[in-house]
Amino acid sequence: MRPVSSDTSLTLCLRLAAFACLAGWAWVHLYWQGSYGALVWNETTYALAERLGMGWEEFVGTGANDGFVQKWLGRIGWLYLVGSVLTLTMRKGAWLQMTALTGMSLMLAVLFFDKYLETQRQLPIFIEHGSQMLSPLLLVSAVALGPRHRVTMGMAVVAVITTFAGHGCYAIGWLPTPGIFYGMTTIVLGVEYETAKVLLRLAGGLDFVVCVAMFIPALRRPAALYAAIWGLLTALARPMAGMAVSLNYFGADQFVHEAVVRLPHALVPLFLFWAWRKPRHADGPAAAPVAEPAPAPTPQPAFN
Repeated sequence: MRPVSSDTSLTLCLRLAAFACLAGWAWVHLYWQGSYGALVWNETTYALAERLGMGWEEFVGTGANDGFVQKWLGRIGWLYLVGSVLTLTMRKGAWLQMTALTGMSLMLAVLFFDKYLETQRQLPIFIEHGSQMLSPLLLVSAVALGPRHRVTMGMAVVAVITTFAGHGCYAIGWLPTPGIFYGMTTIVLGVEYETAKVLLRLAGGLDFVVCVAMFIPALRRPAALYAAIWGLLTALARPMAGMAVSLNYFGADQFVHEAVVRLPHALVPLFLFWAWRKPRHADGPAAAPVAEPAPAPTPQPAFN
């Protein structure tokens, strides 16, 4: 039987992952405004404005957050903020909170679907956010069913595989590698472009090794540990490469959230690494059964 404290630690890991993701995206929406350009600024949106009897400027705004769409996009940040609080307060049986966090996963899916549309429907850009999208659902499953339940574990494996497979497609060069990948590598490691390219190709290959190792019992735990370390390093690389003394607040308002929203990339594989850990007590030889004392003989009647 697993100790209760172990399951509590596993659930806490998922709580931190969901909290970091939702709190980070709340900051993005409230401070910068979320990116929904491909979903909002199109002919369908214009047709909807006409049906509602609104002019274009009244519907989308003039750029000063005064339009119908812009006002509601700004309010989405408050929903993410509420969701981040729910990750800390949700308990088993709190179905209303669980439903709300499930909705948070759907909202994240919409956010990343916009990125998918902006990149001309490149599937890897969508699935590489798998750990972020699934982090609220993972927490709901861990609280409702248990952190070691096959649904929770299976969902965590899917989250890791999608994240690393999506990232690997860009790092290995199957799709155009984003310039930010080269920029972070050259700045953080202090290497030239050609060296950064080789390192990214190597990292991309290892991404797919992680995906395959998830299905091999003997390799899945080391792979999960590597994924946790690599996920943390790639998250921290954003502020390390972007922050500078010359910027206001050292650039923390611009780059720290980039690391925070990506913490599920490290915490979800860390959860798997802990969950796949074998119990510390070894199964020793079975103890010899203790012999029960023989029953006392029944006294026999004496015959004279």
